[in-house]
Amino acid sequence: MNMQTRPPAISFQPDDQNTRLLRDAFGRFATGVTVVTAASEDGPVGMTVNSFSSVSLSPPLVLWAADKSSRRSSYFETAEHFAIHVLSNEQADLCKGFAKEAQAFEGLDVTTNAQGVPLIENCLARFECSRFAAYDGGDHVILLGQVINAEMREGEALTFFAGKLGQIGQS
Repeated sequence: MNMQTRPPAISFQPDDQNTRLLRDAFGRFATGVTVVTAASEDGPVGMTVNSFSSVSLSPPLVLWAADKSSRRSSYFETAEHFAIHVLSNEQADLCKGFAKEAQAFEGLDVTTNAQGVPLIENCLARFECSRFAAYDGGDHVILLGQVINAEMREGEALTFFAGKLGQIGQS
């Protein structure tokens, strides 16, 4: 498809009547896929998240956002420590498991750090964080974490684009 044969753009002003259009427009930005984990009074919890970004190298800061309507949001809003796991293309099932339930750890290679946070092994990268700040972000809470430990490995990334999982390889 060349530039002359592309369908016309859909233009709209976001409002409560067209949230699906806005969601679809946001979905045009390809993201990596992460699972964020924390310790809680109900045991270890996790959730699949694609709203992850690096923020600062000094101090080392990252951010992610949790949907306030999620039953798991309260665990992370109050967590003093959490870990962000960047998933490889081989971890789509892990992604889907934590998208459905908070305690999808069965069958995974998991350890626990000194702060009690569950750490999933064999991810492309992992950032162990202490809570730095939390901000109201409309229907989400924006969580800023200071990275206290990190690890990475080679591999192909699991991605999310237009509502579908995919992969990006290294060149």
